[in-house]
Amino acid sequence: MKDLNGEVFQILFIRDLKSSEESSIKSVISNLENEIEKRGVEIIQADSIDDARNIIKINNSIDCLLIDWDSKHGLKNQEKSLENLIITLHQRQKNVPVFLLAENEKAIDTLKAETFNLIDEYVWLLEDSPVFIMERISAAITRYRKQLLPPLASAIMTYEKKAEYSWAAPGHQGGVGFTKTAVGQKFYDFYGENLFRTDMGIERAELGSLLDHTGYFGESEQYASKIFGSDRTYSVLGGTSGSNRTIMQACTKDNDIILADRNCHKSIEQGLILGGGLPIYMTPTRNRYGIIGPILPEQMEEKTIREKIKNNPIIKEKNKTDENPVYSVVTNCTYDGVTYNAEKVEKLLEKSTDIIHFDEAWYGYARFNDIYKNHFAMRGEPSKENKGPTIFATHSTHKLLNALSQGSFIHVRYGKKVIDENRFNQAYMMHATTSPLYAIAVSNDIAAAMMEGESGVSLMNEVVEEATEFRKVIGKLYSQYQNNNDWFFKPWNAETYFDKTSKETIPFYEAKTELLSKDQDFWIMHPNDSWHGFKNLPEDWCMLDPIKVSILTPGMGDDGNLLEKGVPAALVSAYLNKYGIVPTRTTDFQLMFLFSMGVTKGKWGTLVTVLSEFKKHYDKNTAVSEILPELLENNKEIYKNIGIKDLGDKMFEYLREHNLGKVLNEAYSNLPKIEMTPREAYNKIVSNDVELVPAHKLINRVAANSIIPYPPGIPMLMSGENFGDENSPQIKYLEALSLWDKAFPGFEHETEGTEVIDGVYHVLCIKK
Repeated sequence: MKDLNGEVFQILFIRDLKSSEESSIKSVISNLENEIEKRGVEIIQADSIDDARNIIKINNSIDCLLIDWDSKHGLKNQEKSLENLIITLHQRQKNVPVFLLAENEKAIDTLKAETFNLIDEYVWLLEDSPVFIMERISAAITRYRKQLLPPLASAIMTYEKKAEYSWAAPGHQGGVGFTKTAVGQKFYDFYGENLFRTDMGIERAELGSLLDHTGYFGESEQYASKIFGSDRTYSVLGGTSGSNRTIMQACTKDNDIILADRNCHKSIEQGLILGGGLPIYMTPTRNRYGIIGPILPEQMEEKTIREKIKNNPIIKEKNKTDENPVYSVVTNCTYDGVTYNAEKVEKLLEKSTDIIHFDEAWYGYARFNDIYKNHFAMRGEPSKENKGPTIFATHSTHKLLNALSQGSFIHVRYGKKVIDENRFNQAYMMHATTSPLYAIAVSNDIAAAMMEGESGVSLMNEVVEEATEFRKVIGKLYSQYQNNNDWFFKPWNAETYFDKTSKETIPFYEAKTELLSKDQDFWIMHPNDSWHGFKNLPEDWCMLDPIKVSILTPGMGDDGNLLEKGVPAALVSAYLNKYGIVPTRTTDFQLMFLFSMGVTKGKWGTLVTVLSEFKKHYDKNTAVSEILPELLENNKEIYKNIGIKDLGDKMFEYLREHNLGKVLNEAYSNLPKIEMTPREAYNKIVSNDVELVPAHKLINRVAANSIIPYPPGIPMLMSGENFGDENSPQIKYLEALSLWDKAFPGFEHETEGTEVIDGVYHVLCIKK
């Protein structure tokens, strides 16, 4: 037996191979196994429930579970273990058929109702023939496989088997075109036949249309909508950048007032350019490490928003000061893993705007774990009686769910300002292609299916637990080294845990993982907690996402001033890169790692080992030429006779003198003066009314494009804003970067919107 893709079916068979079964039973089971193998089905043998549990952990392609439930031997008195095994199997593989093989009625006399409900069929080994039993198993597997795939994935995989002769695009015609040259054949062989066979033109009417949301594409969106709790879901193949721009273009027009989180992705600025909106900004907090925190509630209050509108020079110029924002956008969670109590955010913002957009690009999993309760957009279930604002949420399904790159979802909960779907689709089609790669759409379908029911809960429980275990290991090592007056990396989270059972406060790394990974209060950023470093937080306003793990290097004092000694994170990051470990973010004293469904104990265990190895080399002052030879190769004069600790000390002294992090914090904390809208600034670029200006000449110049330091890719200066006077923190930051790049080649920062010419940062500015 094989499925649509020619894959062989697998049966997990639990039986005690050591038992001395009666010859008649042994013969029947042997005949059944022969019949199974004759059908081309693979048997995976497990001689105990524990053995089967280990197999299930690493194999998610089991099509049927067979259990030899012998009343005399083997699995006797293991009913509870069997029940837990089936539950675990169904958490990962919903509806996998389970067959219990019994010799007679006595074999199942002791089974409780709960166990009966978990089993699909009972087979009487001495009464039914092997052929009959296998027919029952085959039928169950076929039913399971038929419901396994979500709608679009099933349709595409079925359609691919038609082997049609198409006279439409794409020109490679199922990959045949690639096979006509050696280089094309290499490409074809690398990706495999199925990718090219399912890369079809949009003319396939029986599949429906991505652009019109009909047929199987429409069914796929409806399916995702139920899983993610929306009134309406759109599948997007242009990433969440495309999703954000689509929403903004559907909701805003020229000279509409837009309330935007300053901690926004560049796609929000692109939406301002396309829609011609007039922005006012909510400024988030930042702590001493440069970690991006929440916008405080007072910035979302109606009174504050009215003041921002009243004092905005562009809005004054347009005579719009009496109007309210038509749309607002909040980044949830922040790049560093700070997530809002979304319920409270909505209650504040709905007094000023009827449309609230949560950009949850890195946060599409929140619905599937109770640790995030109330802290995401699509909470609970949709209600037709919703009298509040219309809520949008955008998810990058390729980031921390399991879709291909460019996959994204737009989710909508309709409120008092409903945007007609046909009207919304005009914006959708502007940002979609008429030649979609169906594989991305199918991956969105699969990403949704993986999160359905118990599967999504199980997957997310595992991710949160793995991240928590890693935090505990780092925390324990930090404590041990600290007790010996030595240094190590420190996890950024609460340092103690209050055990509600024992009424004791203990170091967090001594708490049970199952408690930490389920107790939201541990992750809440309480107002008086010192660990998070954010001031003036109200109670239950935000929490730390457990799976976005930051570890801190020594060097930063609790007061925000640098200590006498420290370990620059840039140096640690370079060492990690040598071992193929790439942090998602590196600041002066912070390294951030994203835990996803693809992270295993082996992966994070390796990270712990490499961090420990770095410490050994750092303490020994191992030569840079030995541990970072590629750095030496490109910059021999600078790095040829220096140890890794000596280099770290030089970097740290530079940071003490110039304090890049503090300057960058100031740049983000003070909003520059807005001279023109992002759309007007972009028009200057189109008309070539712009020029490159070096950093030391940026005083009172207006940026034509946004300046975006990476990571995390948050605009420091928006297009159309003025750099300001000689005290401008934005100018100071760019000048300090030039000095850093010159002193430490190989450790350059990436800053989008700038061009480095002869070591000097230049910015495209509006001509005077």
